[in-house]
Amino acid sequence: MGRLSRRAFALAALSTLTTASEAAATPRHPRRAATEMRGVWLATVGNRDWPSQPGLTAAQQRAELIAHLDRAAADRLNTVMFQVRPTADALWPSPYEPWSQYLTGTQGRNPGWDPLGTAVTEAHRRGLQLHAWFNPYRIALHSDPTKLVASHPARRHPDWVVPYAGKLYYNPGLPAVRAFVQKAILDAVHKYPVDAVHFDDYFYPYPVPGQTFDDDAAYDRYGGDFVSRADWRRNNIDKLVLETAAAIKRIRPTTRFGISPFGVWRNDSTDPLGSDTSAGVQSYDDNFADTRKWLREGWLDYLVPQLYWNIGFAAADYAKLVPWWAEQARGSRTKLYLGEALYKAGDPAQPAAWQDPAELSRHLTLARRYQQARGHVFFAAREIAADKTGAMARVVADHYQKPAIPPR
Repeated sequence: MGRLSRRAFALAALSTLTTASEAAATPRHPRRAATEMRGVWLATVGNRDWPSQPGLTAAQQRAELIAHLDRAAADRLNTVMFQVRPTADALWPSPYEPWSQYLTGTQGRNPGWDPLGTAVTEAHRRGLQLHAWFNPYRIALHSDPTKLVASHPARRHPDWVVPYAGKLYYNPGLPAVRAFVQKAILDAVHKYPVDAVHFDDYFYPYPVPGQTFDDDAAYDRYGGDFVSRADWRRNNIDKLVLETAAAIKRIRPTTRFGISPFGVWRNDSTDPLGSDTSAGVQSYDDNFADTRKWLREGWLDYLVPQLYWNIGFAAADYAKLVPWWAEQARGSRTKLYLGEALYKAGDPAQPAAWQDPAELSRHLTLARRYQQARGHVFFAAREIAADKTGAMARVVADHYQKPAIPPR
């Protein structure tokens, strides 16, 4: 082999040094994927998403549940909000509340397996977080207490119950109710390594014209320190939120607490601090949920306002609500995620924008302008599984080509 010239030797040495320098600067592990919420709600009330009908065998129910988790993982989502207490019942063996009727068709009947325990194990096996989703106060989608199983707490404590608009609710104004609801929910936190406790938007029920939520006796007894019944009701919900958050941290410090409220706190015509909207419902006034305060004060680990409107919708424009919520989240420890109405995609009853499969993808593109928006949660699993118009496939192709680490 011939001897290298001095120039060739110098070039070879420089090349070797450059290669070594580049190697030293290159991380030993691949660059971490982005961190963002990519969630889906898996609703069980009324057998909306799962199980497909009551009375399936345990094996059939389990197979359907696994299929939802597999689909979430295949779409490179990273979180499932699994509804485990849809109507003052349980999808795990609870000592406080009956087995859900949505499993067997009969409230209180043991389904022969543990859906929540299975969901936690199988979600984690697939790299998914499992957020246990609880509805705090809804008892039944009917108004007849005798239809509840005889052992139901609502039958043992009829003074806790308020019939309203054809449904039954626990009264949020009673301290005994608040304590019981927390005890029932926290049983699951004690038993399972859930990644989060998740509440939806049902605190005080949505208003129905001509109907009155009769909490006169509770207000007379406990509302004396408040200027108005509305302030008292908001304080009742504030207490539920603060007490639940503190209890979760005591029991399982790594478990987070998140809430998904209605997407409008208040319209700016009602309150100059509100959003540029004219929605018929305002969570502050109608659900008595001061969601803006929870976010700004950092009471929660995350908040997911349900922004279930299209870009350009006059009464509640997605393009106006995202920056409003982002501004409320500025400087807060509470992470902001955005709730997305996948269920509206392709629905002929919805505005024309929802007939375009690209509408949801545009939502994610718009939200990326705001650093406070840390991800999205899609309603709901049934639509992800069917994806009749390809709207979710478009989201995945445009935004979820690579996995993302779920926020912690």
